Amino acid sequence: MKRNILYLLLIIFFAGAVSFVVVKYTNKKDSESKVEYSLLPRAGNNNKEEWAFAKNYTDSLMERIALRPDDSKSKIALANAYIIESRISGNMAYYDKAAMKTVESILSKQPDHADALMLKSLVQLSQHHFAEGLETASKVVNLKPNTSFGYGLLVDANIEMGDYTAAVEAAEKMIIIRPDMRSYSRISYLREIHGDYNGAISAMKLAVAAGVPAEESTEWCRTQLGRLYEQVGKVAEARYQYQLSLAARPDYSNALAGLGRLSAHEKKYDSAVYYFNQAAVFTNDLDIKQNLSTSLQHNGEAQKATQLRKDIISEMNKNTNSADDPELGHYSDKELAIVYLENNDNEKALQHAMAEYNRRPQNIEVNETMAQVYYKRNEVEKALPFLKTALSTNSKKPGLLALAALIYLKTGNTETANQILSETMARRPVLPQQMLAEINEVYKISDK
Repeated sequence: MKRNILYLLLIIFFAGAVSFVVVKYTNKKDSESKVEYSLLPRAGNNNKEEWAFAKNYTDSLMERIALRPDDSKSKIALANAYIIESRISGNMAYYDKAAMKTVESILSKQPDHADALMLKSLVQLSQHHFAEGLETASKVVNLKPNTSFGYGLLVDANIEMGDYTAAVEAAEKMIIIRPDMRSYSRISYLREIHGDYNGAISAMKLAVAAGVPAEESTEWCRTQLGRLYEQVGKVAEARYQYQLSLAARPDYSNALAGLGRLSAHEKKYDSAVYYFNQAAVFTNDLDIKQNLSTSLQHNGEAQKATQLRKDIISEMNKNTNSADDPELGHYSDKELAIVYLENNDNEKALQHAMAEYNRRPQNIEVNETMAQVYYKRNEVEKALPFLKTALSTNSKKPGLLALAALIYLKTGNTETANQILSETMARRPVLPQQMLAEINEVYKISDK
């Protein structure tokens, strides 16, 4: 009898606890749905006039929405403004959440609202939820089959999922509908993926020409053009693009980071540290911080480099998915794997690389990361199948080819290794700093 009473009390307690959690969670979601996401001040007072204009614009949109909660047109404009600010500031965790909450408020009442679905897919891709982004983009194209933007989302999502044939098909449809900066830049990337650097550079030049100078999207394309020049060893041309970008948009982080990469390539590590530091002032971009940590390491500032890598890992983990917000949060496993490799934590690097691989096993960059991890673990036989997939599109990315040479060398295929490395280094590309250091160590190449 006492046991039955005890069981009954436990059941009542458990039911009450569950009810409390559900009510608390519901209240939390209701509270969050009423939050207004004002524009945050940009780091380093980046483009103050542009920010002030954007702030006034978003504030006016929020006022309109407060008066007319069903004003989907204003909500679309607001979500789009959040996405643009996310690109400029690097505060993705904040603005992606703001944009997603805004579009979901539309989709909760109009689930087939094509413009809201477009922006939802864009946020999903930004958060590296690529499979979900692909599914949402497919809905967009079904609803609006003549939308260039929708096909652009399909290009991006299929690339990330490793379906390069589908990405090419979507890009062809996109550029037929609207040959503009967005379509030219995607054509450029697809050509790069397939090893056609001349074609990639030509398409990116068209993208830059189609844009408005000084706008962030235009300068992003210009700095991508600079990176393409880096890949083929045209350092002077790359530097010129970064300088043009800074002339048009002072303190543009991508251009400053480009100058940092060129300084590291020239072994001017103090200059590299300066440029990456400057770039990090104006945006919360973890890739830039990672480059900074590597430059600090090469500049003899190992303690600062180690601390910065710990900070990067902490921030990536903080912004990842959580039980509280399963649809938001950033999948950063590929990036975490690379940072852990630089921190000589090969076990965690493998753990995160495998997590990313399980999500998208056909993506060539993910397979490159897997190959890199196994190479660092001195398990080169395990690296080979991943390397084969990474090379499957005929990519000529110098970092990938250098990794291939190192792996083939360790597996005893010296002739292939030397041929790949000779052809790659003949172009004198700007290689990732860690990769160049590894090549110099293995092949005893002079620093001159």
